[in-house]
Amino acid sequence: MVTLSSITERQQQAAEAQIRDKAKQVDYNTLEYPIEVIVQKYCDGLEDDTNEIYIPDYQREIAWDEAHQSKFIESILLGLPIPYIFVAEVSDEEEDYDARLEIIDGTQRIRTLARFLTNELQLSNLKKLNELNGFKFKNFPKPRQRRFQRNTLRMIRLRETADEEVRRDLFERINSGSMELNAMEKRRGSQPGLFLNLVEDLSKHPKFLELCSFPKAAIDRRDPQEYVLRFFAFLDNYQSFSGNVHDFLDDYLKSQNAALEQSENSTEFLNKLRQTFLSVLYVIEELDPNSLRTGKHKIRPITRIKFESLSVGLALALQRRDNWIPRSLSFLESDEFQMYTKSDASSSKNKVVRRIEYVRDAVLAES
Repeated sequence: MVTLSSITERQQQAAEAQIRDKAKQVDYNTLEYPIEVIVQKYCDGLEDDTNEIYIPDYQREIAWDEAHQSKFIESILLGLPIPYIFVAEVSDEEEDYDARLEIIDGTQRIRTLARFLTNELQLSNLKKLNELNGFKFKNFPKPRQRRFQRNTLRMIRLRETADEEVRRDLFERINSGSMELNAMEKRRGSQPGLFLNLVEDLSKHPKFLELCSFPKAAIDRRDPQEYVLRFFAFLDNYQSFSGNVHDFLDDYLKSQNAALEQSENSTEFLNKLRQTFLSVLYVIEELDPNSLRTGKHKIRPITRIKFESLSVGLALALQRRDNWIPRSLSFLESDEFQMYTKSDASSSKNKVVRRIEYVRDAVLAES
């Protein structure tokens, strides 16, 4: 144990140098934009992942229900103070375009504003402004619409010197105070069963954790469990994907638990599922052990979208040919794969089918 009296002057100097070094990585300034501009910067280019304000892969999908979203809009209409939105300036050295702004904290707010201004959100369950229940943005008089759009929100913008590790760390620190259960934790509590036990077991498999290199924060959020669940759900039903990933995963987990509960050969079936998952891991390890990692130093897992695309596509290809291993995974660097697996690419059935079958066909071509 280190005591106050045991701290040397040299240790104090080293600690001070470390503080100064780390603090340099968090250079920031304050911005203020009208709501109309923020939504425009988020929506323009959303489909092809070129929007100026964008959601990174480590952020959760939309979690607020319509009542929560409505209450946020009500707060703006009432003139209540809105918390700062945190963004980070990120530029692609290989591309010739202006730096984009990655949302670190404020995803739910920006998505809600976008849904409201595009008339997707119908206000409901309002208490203070209950006369607005049932309203969409288009139902407001023009002067009120303009006033709403002119309202400004403040942003803290991290400079380009804040690398991906700093941005993720800030996201985790901002959100560490919330004890609300995430989707995977809720599934664990509400849908126990034999299939969920398999998911739990595989999520802790040393080979899986080694290949993906999940940080402790991701493991605490139960990200490995969700990756495994996505693998099986999309492998079985990707062509039936509805567009809502949470409902899709919930329904699949529920159906698999129920089927195994009634099966007379549950052990054999579970062993087959286990072998399917592990076979994919062993092929990836053989061909490209870094393919499930991302970042400059390959110390973070790839996005959920890329993981399910690669793992499911590879599993489908392996099902087509017995005792066969492809020669390479070189297609992972292709423009097509990068385009199909950009952030926000999971929003439609067509995109899910296209990216998974692209990987399947690319793997089969390696013969």
